[in-house]
Amino acid sequence: MAVSDQTTLTGKQLDSLSINTIRTLAIDGVQQANSGHPGAPMALAPVAYSLWQHFLRFDPADPVWPNRDRFVLSNGHASMLLYALLYLTEVRGVNPESERKGEFAVTLDDLKHFRQLDSNTPGHPEYRWTAGVETTTGPLGQGVGNSVGMALAANWLAARYNRPGFEIFNYNIYAFCGDGDLMEGVSSEAASLAGHLKLPNLCWIYDNNRVTLDGPADWSFTEDVGKRFEAYGWNVAHVTDANDLDQLSKAYSDFLQTNDRPTLIVVNSHIGYGSPHKQDTNAAHGEPLGAEEVKLVKKFYGWPEDAKFLVPDGVLDHFREGIGKRGGDLRAEWTTRFEGYTKKYPDLAQQLGQMQGRELPEGWDSNLPAFPADAKGLATRESAGKVLNAFAANIPWLIGGSADLSGSDRTTLKFEGAGNFQAGSYGGRNFHFGVREHAMAAAMNGMVISKVRAFVGTFFNFSDYMRPAIRLAALMEIPTVYVFTHDSIGLGEDGPTHQPIEQLASLRAMPNLIVMRPADANEVVEAWRVTLQQTHKPVALVLTRQPVPTFDRTKYGAASGLAKGGYILADAADGKPEVILMGTGSEVSLCVAAYEQLTASGVKARVVSLPSWQLFDQQDESYRNQVLPPAVKARVAVEQASVFGWSQYVGPTGKVIGMRRFGASAPIKDLQKKFGFTVENVVSVARQAIAQVK
Repeated sequence: MAVSDQTTLTGKQLDSLSINTIRTLAIDGVQQANSGHPGAPMALAPVAYSLWQHFLRFDPADPVWPNRDRFVLSNGHASMLLYALLYLTEVRGVNPESERKGEFAVTLDDLKHFRQLDSNTPGHPEYRWTAGVETTTGPLGQGVGNSVGMALAANWLAARYNRPGFEIFNYNIYAFCGDGDLMEGVSSEAASLAGHLKLPNLCWIYDNNRVTLDGPADWSFTEDVGKRFEAYGWNVAHVTDANDLDQLSKAYSDFLQTNDRPTLIVVNSHIGYGSPHKQDTNAAHGEPLGAEEVKLVKKFYGWPEDAKFLVPDGVLDHFREGIGKRGGDLRAEWTTRFEGYTKKYPDLAQQLGQMQGRELPEGWDSNLPAFPADAKGLATRESAGKVLNAFAANIPWLIGGSADLSGSDRTTLKFEGAGNFQAGSYGGRNFHFGVREHAMAAAMNGMVISKVRAFVGTFFNFSDYMRPAIRLAALMEIPTVYVFTHDSIGLGEDGPTHQPIEQLASLRAMPNLIVMRPADANEVVEAWRVTLQQTHKPVALVLTRQPVPTFDRTKYGAASGLAKGGYILADAADGKPEVILMGTGSEVSLCVAAYEQLTASGVKARVVSLPSWQLFDQQDESYRNQVLPPAVKARVAVEQASVFGWSQYVGPTGKVIGMRRFGASAPIKDLQKKFGFTVENVVSVARQAIAQVK
């Protein structure tokens, strides 16, 4: 139906008009920006319309309502599809603290400023930037990985907090994805995990348009996706025509009636639908259609050819009467139910409020272990496991798991009632991700976005498999916790394939990620204390496999200094050192032993424990200069990792004892001797540093 033919519109006419409004807004936004991906929104507009208008339990007036359904656009290059929906459904704005504001999240002006500096419509959807965007997507596969974590969290919340007559959590997660998502390995890991756990509240909608950015999909992708997902244990539904609203409705209903496994809906679509020269080609994928082609497309839709950003009369009202009214009613019903829940279960309601606000409960850091001085000590992975269990006993929503390494990275929660999260038994606080590091990290982001406090553990070397998800956690400013053990060549005989060398430098380079490598058990306590107080920064805890001494804190500096990232652990008697020895993790004990030898021989030395460069750099200049006086040029840094980055602390005349190559397979003592991590070598290098600046 042509827009100009409007009189009193029927339901089907309103459907068609609304779908084409989504399409043309997306086309116009991309065209005006002269950048973007118009083809997917043109193809998926009816798929998204059917979901949002008729099935999605979402209140545009309250986009952070805890029991809302989640919508994830994993193929984030189709962002104008989502932005058009946020505008047409009149989603209200939310500030970074998830508090509702009066204005709209996306205005028509925002659509006109797609991909422009500081607009609410960046090239790919960004969490905490635009209300209604549930997670940052774009790197393909990450969104569907996040959606699995959202489904995990939803099932865990329901198992832990629902009570008879009070179903507080029963929401679903819908994720749009394309060929690129399903080719990326992370999606295979995530789908395998979701199928194993039989997550009934998870639905992926696969845009089967048979086109990739380079050309036809069959150049690189010919598998039967439906059969693959059936093998994963998913329910698989098929929609043969993306424009068939009846088929779409049936597929969504099929998902809602499937209670024993996740669902994949395979939708056959036409990328660039309606474009006479670019439909079903890669030309509709990553560039604007062009002014003349836009006119031809609009003519096909029955649209005024020269109209730009047109929203016909009746469309906004149609969405208000659909998702707006339905979502508002559902949220109001839930609010009434939650009021009754609060009266009957005030303690549980209080926990949910604290969880939503990223607050910590009273007594969250009580009854923590204290570690007496011990020359032999214990591995920081061991002390971290004890500390984690103490904190988790105090924080009911602190949950997490490991990539088949919980016995090695000591991340198992062992106290009574912790339990395991398994298919059909979703209340456990220990999650078993299997050997799926990338999916684990992506899923954990989805869990944290869902407001639980979550951690994951694996060997530090395998952080490489997790890096894309870690980067997105930092970008989204969410407090995911990564427990990385076996942190250096100190793991010994497993050799260079498992000995992390460059990972510390790599993660330290990432904005908004706090990296902490504590030196002993009491620094571990403080590291976890700092970690759990974060609300907008992810943290990587980097821990040893081998025992490290527990320092005598009556003799050396208090471990609470860790909160500032770096502190004076041992000092010259007059506080005026000739040389500063600094290190992180297991190498701090080397610095302390070298300090004792130097002090005994009359050399005035200082030891600085520098567990977190990021936290130290955030301190004011006076504190940093107090710890590392600029006048003291003789400096030695010791770390069993790449030397990259240490120059900012040792200066042009300082020395770094570190790794300039990969490690080797041998017992730890042989490795330490080979690479210079001995007390004798630290003392020798310190003397060289002193001599060099005299």
